[in-house]
Amino acid sequence: MKALVFLRHYNDIDHITPVISKWLESGHQCDVVLIGNAKFRNDYRVEFLGTLKGARIAHIRDLLLPLEFLRWRLQTLLLASRLRRSIMGPLVEAFARLYRADRRQSIWRSTAGRLLERSFTTAGSGVVVFDWITRDSPVSVEWVEVVVSLARSMGLGTVSLPHGDSPHASQLIRHREWSLKPDFLYSAASIFDKLVVPNELCAERFRPFLDDQSIAVLGSPRYCDEWLMKLAELSPAPPTLFRKEPQGTEESKETESLKVVIFLRKSNFTTFWEEVEEIVGMIAAFPNVELVIKPHTRGGWRQPLTRNPSLRSFPNVSVAPDHIHSIHLMNWAHVIIDLATSVVFEAVKGKKPVLAADYLHAGRSTLAHFMPETELKCRDDLYRRIDGFLSNGCDSFYVEEHRQRFINEMLHVGGSDVLPRYVALLETQAQASGTKNRRKDEFM
Repeated sequence: MKALVFLRHYNDIDHITPVISKWLESGHQCDVVLIGNAKFRNDYRVEFLGTLKGARIAHIRDLLLPLEFLRWRLQTLLLASRLRRSIMGPLVEAFARLYRADRRQSIWRSTAGRLLERSFTTAGSGVVVFDWITRDSPVSVEWVEVVVSLARSMGLGTVSLPHGDSPHASQLIRHREWSLKPDFLYSAASIFDKLVVPNELCAERFRPFLDDQSIAVLGSPRYCDEWLMKLAELSPAPPTLFRKEPQGTEESKETESLKVVIFLRKSNFTTFWEEVEEIVGMIAAFPNVELVIKPHTRGGWRQPLTRNPSLRSFPNVSVAPDHIHSIHLMNWAHVIIDLATSVVFEAVKGKKPVLAADYLHAGRSTLAHFMPETELKCRDDLYRRIDGFLSNGCDSFYVEEHRQRFINEMLHVGGSDVLPRYVALLETQAQASGTKNRRKDEFM
């Protein structure tokens, strides 16, 4: 069987690579088409996929005619909500009105057809895969609808796989979110035959827009045991700055700094930046502490904290550059402070202390929901935690019953053997008949 998988940014590469790897290991074939920044051709996970039997990796720019790609890219930008919210918004809106939906269809269809025909030139079973697509995704929903429709007409299955998890146990977490109603952004999931989520907390976003048969809850491919073992082998060597200090004498161990990392969220989430600055200063004032701030992988440059020149006045505080992977920082750190990001789920699995700084943002974190011992409710809590780690070390942080419940309900839903469930679902969708697939074409 064959899969055509579209990947667009860091997060979906991170979460879907494990599924592709297991799919290829099962004897199937996969074409991976990158539709985001071309720099991701050099991502270590993408390079790993390229070494596997049955895989083909390409950027969309290399698969389309030059003028065709230029038109595809222009139409994508015209419909990007982020660009419409920028200072160029009025100009973009004007162009979009001139370049109406009916005029856009020809390029959507020609590009979709070219990519599908490249992957599925002969009759057989197949499946087309995107990550979670929302109404404000950088990739045009219009184009995804056309790809899916043409795939169905060829008798192919269509699946949406996770590009992350749910670090929040609450709903109103972004700027100008004021109503506890279903979020229309997630309605785009109805495009696909099957939407896959790692856990029920993620499924809740989509249930208002899909029937139960269209949602599969399969556990986390990114944080399952099988992939974490593989990832430990694949991850590039950490930069010198973040190499773990060698184990030496008892005296050297006693003087080793407490290494702390703060993971930030994107700027569209409601974060109380003034207090974040305060706790950076407070942590920096502790003796024998090193603090690294990790901006979000997308849009970190828009976060006010990382633009603050006062950070440079602290000799023990630094901002991690883009080329430093989150996994490097988690391996380097003794303690992690989290503003509700799913990247720290890996640290929980490894029993490394994660402090859920819920008082620094507008939401309720999943970590605090499942493991109350992780929650910071005020600045005093953080001070006591850092002081305690310096005095007593970082062992025995979690209540094991709470940690196991988090793992079982968020990461290992249905059992720890996660990746075979993803492969089985893709195989089932690949075998679905064209007649069954075409029943959803009503949305076009």
